[in-house]
Amino acid sequence: MYLPKSFHETRLDVLHALIRAYPFGTVVMHGDGGLAANHLPFELASDTMLHGHVARGNELANADGASVLVIFQAADGYISPNWYPSKHETGREVPTWNYAVVHVHGRLRVTDDKAWLRQLLEKLTDRHEANQPTPWHVSDAPEDHIESMLRHIVGIEISIDRIEGKFKLSQNHPDANRAGVLKGLSERNSRRDSELLELMQQAEGRRHGG
Repeated sequence: MYLPKSFHETRLDVLHALIRAYPFGTVVMHGDGGLAANHLPFELASDTMLHGHVARGNELANADGASVLVIFQAADGYISPNWYPSKHETGREVPTWNYAVVHVHGRLRVTDDKAWLRQLLEKLTDRHEANQPTPWHVSDAPEDHIESMLRHIVGIEISIDRIEGKFKLSQNHPDANRAGVLKGLSERNSRRDSELLELMQQAEGRRHGG
């Protein structure tokens, strides 16, 4: 990944926060047929481990020991040069795109351990059901149905060898331009704009020691 210094994020707490907020990752692997990408939710089990699961028919289920890249992406959005005060002063600005991503490089391990799998499914379900009026739990389903479902999936662990983040959030612009971007996003106000605005506000807070 191209990583200009101004956009390079190295703080583990910031990288982990993005993974937890946007846990739906893209797993890229070089298989027998060339590059392959799969998309699935992950649990950040520790500073050095990602947990997930896939169907037995998924190519990842037969890729024990493979080197993989997992990409987590937060909100992104188009940035208009009209939002920069400097554009109105000099005209020397162009459009761009702001975004934040985390790349995890690691090695895949496949597990058939049913107790491990069930514990993972309970963690994932409890996390994503937490804001529901009446959260659904794995134990709500009949036991024979759960057992049947477990037979059709395998667990995957990805040991994290390297993690890197790129947070392109207008850090290379002066304060006035960044303020203009925040104003522009708030006025355009789509769902993704709101999320991108929050990411930029968090970055501004870290920049000023907040």
